[in-house]
Amino acid sequence: MALRVFSIFLVVFLAVESFAQENAQQKLKEIEESIKSQKKKLAEIKLYESSILDEIEKTNSELLSVEATLRRQKEKIQKTKSEIATLERDISVLEKRLSGRKEWLKRKLRAVQKYGKIGDIILLLSSSDDIGLIMRRTEYLNRLASYERTLIEGFKTDLEILGKQKASYDELYARLKKEESDAKKTAELLSEKKKKKELTLASIKKEKATYEKLLRELNEASRRLTEIIRRTEDEKVVSGEGFRGLKGRLNWPTNGEIAVPYGRQKDPRFNSTIFRNGIYIKTSQAQEVRPVYSGKVVFAEWFKGYGQLVIVNHGEGYHTLYANLSEIFLSVGDIINQDTVIGRVGESAMLDSPSLYFEIRYKGKPLDPVQWLKRR
Repeated sequence: MALRVFSIFLVVFLAVESFAQENAQQKLKEIEESIKSQKKKLAEIKLYESSILDEIEKTNSELLSVEATLRRQKEKIQKTKSEIATLERDISVLEKRLSGRKEWLKRKLRAVQKYGKIGDIILLLSSSDDIGLIMRRTEYLNRLASYERTLIEGFKTDLEILGKQKASYDELYARLKKEESDAKKTAELLSEKKKKKELTLASIKKEKATYEKLLRELNEASRRLTEIIRRTEDEKVVSGEGFRGLKGRLNWPTNGEIAVPYGRQKDPRFNSTIFRNGIYIKTSQAQEVRPVYSGKVVFAEWFKGYGQLVIVNHGEGYHTLYANLSEIFLSVGDIINQDTVIGRVGESAMLDSPSLYFEIRYKGKPLDPVQWLKRR
């Protein structure tokens, strides 16, 4: 009887213990989920409290840095390939020259084997009794011997040069393979940075409060930019007169298509209205950017909300702005014309593809660039 009671007690105890363990595991899982949720909320709060533009531009800055590294690596690869091609041509010319000299040496060796080392002398001296003729033939033989020595020495020199050139070729080829391997790793890193940027933009666009805060920061950046432009309105521009009469006839600053137009636009997700002061011209990476007209560079550096930015004063109160540049080739004070390269297109901070942000302003107020640019 006691044994039966003990067995029943043991079964009940094990059941209770098993239930307690399952319950504890469930509680632990719930706690972990709660922690994960709180971390996400904290991250969102942190993003909201910090500058949204700073977050975007930090990501974009990393992206531009990796792109610049990849561009330099590709340039090194092209240079190495060019060096290899030049060396291959030199080796080919040298091998052909050596091949011709080898044939001459073979014939010479066969003659030596047939007549001996003094065969030429015997032939020349025994073929005539005329002392004058023998003397002339002896002189000819001396010249021939000197020429042969030069050929042999040249052959030896060419062999040495060929050996060095082939060693250089092997070194260049090994360097090329390493450079290509490095570029491949950088390209993979670039892909990761682009995905990070896409996730950052997607996260911002999903949250209304964050998105609206970003718009406020962009408006503030535009206001500060207007102040800079107005401060440079009175600067003398020697080569920029006549901008006013060029409406509809200005060259495009770069090749590409308009990705985002000028003017007032409504965001369907949040029912919010925004006004864009310029246009985004979607183009290829590192595309050259040129001024739409001659003028004076009054700003050429990084500017929050615009990335790498160049502002050109064209006189008469007109300015043009070129933003999202990966490189700037000019400095403040430079007088430029339409053939001057301002810089190269980089990744847009606000878009997920390479694009140039372009504005035209009159006395600080934005104008529709499409009305000023040539029709396409």
